[in-house]
Amino acid sequence: MKTKALLLALAVGASTLAAQDSNPPPPDGQQRPPRQGGRGGGGNEQGAKRYSIEQAVSDQAQLRTIAFDGLAFLTGDINADTFLPPGKVSDYFGFQYMRDIDAKEGGHNTSFLTRIANNMLAILNADQKAKLLALAKVQENDIERFALMRLPLIKAFRRNLDGDLPAGSKGLDREAVMKYSAGLYELDGLLAFQRAEVMGAVFRSLGDSQKAALAKLKFGDSRTWPDVPDQLDKRSMSHEEDVAMMTYASEMFAWVAGSPGADTYFCPERHGMYFGGFGMKTAPAMGKKDYSISTSLTGDSGEAFLAALADAQRKLVTDVVELQRKDLAEIVTVRQAIATELRRFLNGETADKDKVLSLSKRYGELDGELSYFYATAFANVARTLTAEQKAKLAALRTTNPSDPKGPFLYSSPISMPQIENTGFLFARQ
Repeated sequence: MKTKALLLALAVGASTLAAQDSNPPPPDGQQRPPRQGGRGGGGNEQGAKRYSIEQAVSDQAQLRTIAFDGLAFLTGDINADTFLPPGKVSDYFGFQYMRDIDAKEGGHNTSFLTRIANNMLAILNADQKAKLLALAKVQENDIERFALMRLPLIKAFRRNLDGDLPAGSKGLDREAVMKYSAGLYELDGLLAFQRAEVMGAVFRSLGDSQKAALAKLKFGDSRTWPDVPDQLDKRSMSHEEDVAMMTYASEMFAWVAGSPGADTYFCPERHGMYFGGFGMKTAPAMGKKDYSISTSLTGDSGEAFLAALADAQRKLVTDVVELQRKDLAEIVTVRQAIATELRRFLNGETADKDKVLSLSKRYGELDGELSYFYATAFANVARTLTAEQKAKLAALRTTNPSDPKGPFLYSSPISMPQIENTGFLFARQ
């Protein structure tokens, strides 16, 4: 009963679920209306009304996000395509929603994750932190494997863009892309299952004083988070373990203090993450303290990209919105089912691992099909661009593709690994 009571108390301020809002203002990828009123007395209510699943899958949000990816892809390179924020993996724990609705509007500042992770770690005792570190050691290889498994898709999409097709091929093989993506997401589901199992056990082991300290930290209002010093001795662990520990701690707070709706939520940029959008938008923030990533860049740049295209070219991009509609609706259902299953661990129950992995594979198929749609549309646009259009698009890019220099393993620069033959991802005549 104490566990359920704490979960209820922590959810105050996050009880307005994203999926229940009938008319919220738009998220990144759309124009925002003027703010009504101030922040006083509202907590995170304004933020909660601004973001929802409905808005994330809306035609306008999706179109501008797809267009932003198109701009990044056509003006970038394979190195920028590899950049992926670590928090985009196994993201069923409400962190993305928490950062998007933050009352301080600090969710996209580079200090946001660090602050809540350190607050969470400060509450945990040595044994509880040791459980998270043990999980980091278990997952380290698979976390790296997930990033490396993305590379064949990234290279194949670049080959398709450049017209570097295998002999006898006319382009990408949709079924092959979907099948490969299913395997990638099955691994993602395994990582999520393992995290939920350990984080659930750690949460249930909290003592009364720890629960009281945790209840003082508000979901969606980073103004309630005190500044605490770093809680980890980075010298005692690898860089990968340190990143994993900070990720777990931030996700654990969001999961415990949030809600099923927060777990299901995703931002419009969550899918088709192979085209350099994060490389153009997020990579420049790496290593910069207290740096705020623009929340309007996606929408503004996407709109400018579309404006630079001729009618026939623009239609290639806008048609994707309809092509992906059914898949996107199913993605919401699948994410909700996975998030619901993983939450069993918070209540001392055991989640069904086979169910989570099966749902994750289906998620991968759906995301793979979306990615196929994007890659095909972008390549078709590229083939018809004039020299003048290419120059205009290059001028729209806010960062040099080589700054910072990739390729990346998530957000860490590395040498380009050997990428397996990608011919299997192309269709034959």
